[in-house]
Amino acid sequence: MPEDKTREARSFPGNKLAVLRKHPIFCDLEPEALDQLCRYARPISLKRGATIYSKGDPGNSLYVVLSGTAKMSISSPDGRSAILNLIGPGEIFGEIALLDGRERTADATANTNCEVFVIDRREFLPFVRSQPALAMKFIELLCARLRWTSDQVEQVILQDLPGRLASALIRLTERHKLAQGGRTIAITQQEISEMVGMTRESINKQLRAWAARNWVRLEHGAIVVLDAEPLQALAAAGSEDN
Repeated sequence: MPEDKTREARSFPGNKLAVLRKHPIFCDLEPEALDQLCRYARPISLKRGATIYSKGDPGNSLYVVLSGTAKMSISSPDGRSAILNLIGPGEIFGEIALLDGRERTADATANTNCEVFVIDRREFLPFVRSQPALAMKFIELLCARLRWTSDQVEQVILQDLPGRLASALIRLTERHKLAQGGRTIAITQQEISEMVGMTRESINKQLRAWAARNWVRLEHGAIVVLDAEPLQALAAAGSEDN
């Protein structure tokens, strides 16, 4: 990670134990295990745009997101890119290469300013072997990742633009448990175009059509879902009579 875009965090909200105790992956650990994990977790602050790791790098760390958003993406030699996932607070990333010991499968970038815990593979693997319940949570996490990827492939192959875009918005609101009646998704139109595999111009045109129907509201760097029901219907049908 570039030195000018990452630094050891000097002060995090609360302390490491309090943060891990509230984290959905680690919250059920016994106090002794939490204490041990605290010794392994190294807090890091990342500036927006910082490269966390690149595809092909060795998978020697696990990342626990405390604040901000990290972007998982891939790119082609001609400069095209696709966003595979956005990882927010309460989530982890880097687990695939960490667990199988092979290279990273995608690029990881700080999509916003982020605060994360970094846990070294050499310490984490023996720890997770001693915690069967935690191992089960990682199995569930990998299953969730596979389902997410399967949904993305299905949308790209079978759905048209309205269905694909609606599916992406619904998945993002549900995944991050955004409040009903005002679901703000911190994502740019360029980012969501890279997520659904369509041009930014096409995305903008469709979002503006939905904004005119008061289904969504467009804000700088964000999309607010005002009425999820018609979007859910589009996601289920995969098409719209424009």
